[in-house]
Amino acid sequence: MVLSYILTACLAGSLLSVSLAALLAWRIQPRLIPIFVSYAVGALLGVVFLDLLPHIFRSGSSPQSSAAWILAGILAFFLLEKLVLWRHSHDHADFDSHAHPPAKGHGAESASPATAWMVVIGDAFHNFTDGLAIAVAFLADPRLGVVTAVAIIAHEIPQELGNFLVLVHSGFRRGRALMWNLISSLATLAGAGFAYFALSWLTGFADLFLCLAAASMIYVAIADLIPGLHKRSRPSDSIQQIVLIVAGVGSIWLVNQLLGAD
Repeated sequence: MVLSYILTACLAGSLLSVSLAALLAWRIQPRLIPIFVSYAVGALLGVVFLDLLPHIFRSGSSPQSSAAWILAGILAFFLLEKLVLWRHSHDHADFDSHAHPPAKGHGAESASPATAWMVVIGDAFHNFTDGLAIAVAFLADPRLGVVTAVAIIAHEIPQELGNFLVLVHSGFRRGRALMWNLISSLATLAGAGFAYFALSWLTGFADLFLCLAAASMIYVAIADLIPGLHKRSRPSDSIQQIVLIVAGVGSIWLVNQLLGAD
């Protein structure tokens, strides 16, 4: 019975958070997507520095070890992006460049396809650890499990909105972006199942996956998204970007305040 509660909470949470985020993002016009990528930068960095890193360093046995895993993750995602870019270039080497024009509304300012996969992978890691948290809470106390699931759903909405915008900005059609957002969110079920059947391994694996999630989000925001923002250098564009980055960070902070996060 407890397992059914855990899986139901995870599935409902994944569907609800992705659906609400997509509903908000779907109304954004394509020409505005590069602008709202600034919000995605703020949301990603907000999740990392206001949530993931404090939790990692508070719960981890060794701050030095956690920092090393984050550094290793950043380097790993750099290599992964290189491999994805090489593969993309290799697959299209024999085609005329005009056969594959950039998606309408994106142009030269679109992020690379590798950026999208960084987001999908990083979000899957993060959602896996959310599943761990939900399962552990339910195993401790069903009431605590419900509260934890609600908190995670509320916390995921601004992040999933940011992820959706990054995927579309990277060239994904909106339907495809929604599909991959949903697939990565279902990693919550995998994390919950792992937690239920392997509770004694939780601490080490949870910290590792949280470090990799933080590394991927830092890498995507700093290496892939912010350089694209610099291509829009007019004062009005810069002010708009700053406001939206602050809004992205602020939305994560606000969710934490509403939920009474430490």
